Parts: sequence; structure tokens; C-alpha cells
Amino acid sequence: MWVLVMFDLPVETTEQRRRYARFRKDLLKDGFDRMQYSVYARPCPSDENATVHRKRIEDRVPSEGQVRIIMFTDKQFERMEVFYGKLTVPPEKPPEQLSFF
Repeated sequence: MWVLVMFDLPVETTEQRRRYARFRKDLLKDGFDRMQYSVYARPCPSDENATVHRKRIEDRVPSEGQVRIIMFTDKQFERMEVFYGKLTVPPEKPPEQLSFF
């Protein structure tokens, strides 16, 4: 399961820039990686874990701007097409799950 966060937050005033930076740092602390500017993603081992991270984001949404959250499966993530110019590259690979024997 993946959680994808896309946001467009105002940065016109000092306080708005502070809120933007705090929101971004909270995403990084919560294990999200930047995929593109203002687009962050995080793999989760289960739907329940993804819901926990979605709730954390929801609790930290700034008072201004727009935040979108999408949750989708590993299989759906693998179907993503990524282009650098005209060059097609595979999407990021999810981390390996821990196995206990």
C-alpha cells in the first residue's frame, strides 16, 4: 500500500512559508520521500498502517492551501509510467518487507 500526498500551500508571507516548511518537514519525519516538487509518497505494509499515516497528515494540514491524499496498492504503483524528457524510466521500487523465519 502506498500513500501519496500532493499539496499546494501559499508562501507569500513569512508565516505561510513557515507553515509550508513545517508541513514538509513533518512529511519527511513520517517517512515520506519526495517524488516531485510538492508530491511525496510513502510505502506502507498494510491498509491499516496507511490509514494511520493518512490521519497524521490530516491532523497537520495547514489552515490555508490545498492538500490531496491518495492511497493505492503496490500493483497500482508499479503501473506508473515515469518520463525524464523522452526517456522512460521505471518507477521507484518499494522497500523489501521484513521476513521473520
